[in-house]
Amino acid sequence: MKIGIDKIGFATSNYVLKLNDLAAARATDPEKLSKGLLLKELSIAPLTEDIITLGAAAADPILKSEDKEKIDMVIVATESSIDQSKAAAVFIHGLLAIQPFARSFEIKEACYGATAALDYAKLHIEKYPDSKVLVIASDIAKYGINTPGEPTQGAGAIAMLISKDPRILIFNEDNVAQTRDVMDFWRPNYSTTPYVNGLYSTQQYLDCLKTTWDEYQKRHKLSLKDFAAYCFHLPYPKLALKGLNKIMDKSLPQEQQDQLKENFEKSILYSQKVGNIYTGSLFLGLLSLLENSDNLKACDKIALFSYGSGAVAEIFSVSLVPGYENQLSRTRLEELDQRQALSVEEYEHIFFAEAELDAEGNASFSGYEDQSFALAEIAEHQRKYIKVEKSS
Repeated sequence: MKIGIDKIGFATSNYVLKLNDLAAARATDPEKLSKGLLLKELSIAPLTEDIITLGAAAADPILKSEDKEKIDMVIVATESSIDQSKAAAVFIHGLLAIQPFARSFEIKEACYGATAALDYAKLHIEKYPDSKVLVIASDIAKYGINTPGEPTQGAGAIAMLISKDPRILIFNEDNVAQTRDVMDFWRPNYSTTPYVNGLYSTQQYLDCLKTTWDEYQKRHKLSLKDFAAYCFHLPYPKLALKGLNKIMDKSLPQEQQDQLKENFEKSILYSQKVGNIYTGSLFLGLLSLLENSDNLKACDKIALFSYGSGAVAEIFSVSLVPGYENQLSRTRLEELDQRQALSVEEYEHIFFAEAELDAEGNASFSGYEDQSFALAEIAEHQRKYIKVEKSS
């Protein structure tokens, strides 16, 4: 049975911070961000936008009524959870009006969670081939004002509809995962921002890539020559570039090395304008590759490296389906250019605002008219979400 991604959707916030402006405000050389990180812009989420609204906004445009009848599982992968008990998937299931007899739950393992969700979804479709699974990776990366991680923040969600006989790509049966108990990045319950050992995390990312890739090649008798492209988890694109350079096979014909490098450049275009979206970063890179590469074709194999701090890594591959390009957008870069640019002062106010609850746990919000879904109020500590009706 061929199982894979039938549809992909993406959503991000309507606000953007230009990193040249941030560099000026922080008295930093702008090339430290544009060249040192390969980043240009960051999506900035207001208080009315969170993993629920972003996840719903990513999924809603790609789902038809027949999809919602066949979806019997909704999985949200996130490390930006808004509730320690109720899963984000339950909120989104309701907002999207998916048929009631569906499992809905949340998965967490730093930025790796969406890959685990895809593994689970694939197993489910194998057992129930007429069903569909909605996998959403939704996160807001927030490090704090004037912190080392500030230029790598971001917000967004990727939605993937998993089914048999998919129209975009097929999962190959070649996953290799690795787990290490390390403390390179973590966020205790009492902290709103993470703790990061930056250099150590970079080392873990690159070493997990190399050792997992070595094991992958050993188990499956495959090498870089078998792939048209390689997608990486993108906490910031320069780290992924280091990863590509680390595994690049110099014995490959120059033409194939050039193709891998060109496809890497296409895979980072969206992340350069959105920033880090944690669980969705790898798949935002995949989407960017598919929507912008000129040299991919049906049946091409793409390798993917997933990494979540703490740490879990996984390498797997997918194969493109004939006609895959018909399921994609060609206007996404232009749409990203329509976001409202913020000053640094506006960004600091909007991105780090927190709900001010009264004694009964109530707060109401406004200013979300341009969103697809919104956190409209908190009533007695209960978050209330709405689908925003657009005026004609």
